[in-house]
Amino acid sequence: MASLEDAVALGEFSPEASELAKLFWPGPLTLVVPRRKGCPVSLLASAGMPSLAIRVPKHPLAQALLKAARLPVVAPSANPSGRISPTTAAHVEAGLGDKVSVILDGGPSPIGLESTIVSFLDGRPKLLRPGGLARKEIERALGHKLDTGGDPKRPTAPGQLESHYAPRARLRLNARAAEKGEAYLAFGQQSAGAKFNLSPAGDLTEAAANLFRLLHEIDATGVAAIAVAPIPGEGLGEAINDRLKRAASPRT
Repeated sequence: MASLEDAVALGEFSPEASELAKLFWPGPLTLVVPRRKGCPVSLLASAGMPSLAIRVPKHPLAQALLKAARLPVVAPSANPSGRISPTTAAHVEAGLGDKVSVILDGGPSPIGLESTIVSFLDGRPKLLRPGGLARKEIERALGHKLDTGGDPKRPTAPGQLESHYAPRARLRLNARAAEKGEAYLAFGQQSAGAKFNLSPAGDLTEAAANLFRLLHEIDATGVAAIAVAPIPGEGLGEAINDRLKRAASPRT
């Protein structure tokens, strides 16, 4: 992640990439662009590839960290690979424990989902991972549809593995009710009284913010399986369903 000033110095931005950066940075958008000649970021940070995935975070604690560091920050996700993403400092501590020396606590994640990743390496912009910025917002800014790409067997961006974001419990998707031995993760007013509900009001922004937190909470109960209610696919629903599909995939 980088400040706005650093981001421009790190990569080669096409006119369309520059437009997205202007409109949505700082915010939950990662842009994959060619490395600029003389880029100071180690090639180890991009596995030797001639590109960088750059994000300018909006959270005040992340901005304060970048301001104090006075250089771009390269870091992996704050959770064990393949497991549920953290949205609180307590999730990070539970997942990584003494593997890290310091945990910065900026409070619960207000968005809940990882950033949307858009690549500008192959001409037309390509959506590599849906996330906290809805596809329709990006397409409205560009004036055309986004291509979609990504091979789970050869991932080019975080979150593209077929099995990812997974709790210990098994997931069953598009469930109207829980079966014996399952907890139910509900959505919408029809299940407003459910113990675990992504959004009683049926609001996808609220559901996105609650998704990983509730998966952590349900998994901590020790239940063997989680039945998840159907989630609409529009807006942030695309990213929510992407995470749920990967979380429900067979474990490898």
